[in-house]
Amino acid sequence: MRKALAVSLCILLAAVLIPAPSQAAADPYAAALLHVKDSKQVILAEGSTKSVKATIRLYEKNGSSWQLKRVSPAVTGKSGLSFNKKEGDGATPTGMYEIGRMFGYEKKPAGVRTSYTVTNRFHYWVDDPNSVDYNKWIYYRGNPSSRWKSFERLNHELYKHAIVIRYNENPIVKNAGSAIFLHRWRTGSTPTAGCLALSESHLIVLMKWLDPDKSPKIVIGTPDSIQSDLTNSPT
Repeated sequence: MRKALAVSLCILLAAVLIPAPSQAAADPYAAALLHVKDSKQVILAEGSTKSVKATIRLYEKNGSSWQLKRVSPAVTGKSGLSFNKKEGDGATPTGMYEIGRMFGYEKKPAGVRTSYTVTNRFHYWVDDPNSVDYNKWIYYRGNPSSRWKSFERLNHELYKHAIVIRYNENPIVKNAGSAIFLHRWRTGSTPTAGCLALSESHLIVLMKWLDPDKSPKIVIGTPDSIQSDLTNSPT
């Protein structure tokens, strides 16, 4: 009888001291997401200024609440995240941005609803800060080296499929960074030049999930900066 009583007391104490599963698994961004009024889809890219490893979370608004739809591992630029992005620093910029169009040298995957361009050797993204074309997508049939000192070809091997992050657009600030995309990674530990990357399979799921009618946004940052950007998002 004493043994049974002792076991009962232990169970009772455990119930008091150990949080319920719903409490233990509380979403750290649930409250901050309630401040977002101009979007019904939000991508949160959580990383660090000291590591290339990141996590991407997909949230969708259902009624008055936000639901976590998917979590994917990701990588950032070789310099991690930056709160003061500069051209060529190898860092991924932090902040909240709109999601732009998609592109790739392969055809648009079935089920993708966002505008998509199949690229070829004449599609460029200009990262020459001294050019009037800086941080712009340009279609050009001439010799690119005679027009720009630096540029990216949009039929690059990593851009089989890619999503434009609308960073440094309005206004375009010279030398503040350019050509920031979501694209497939080489490996789960290989950094980018400043973009965000995830596995091809997870990227395609993300592409299909995005709905332009829901004004999707992306927030890139550390846990603290993501909380701040969400809380202070435009209403």
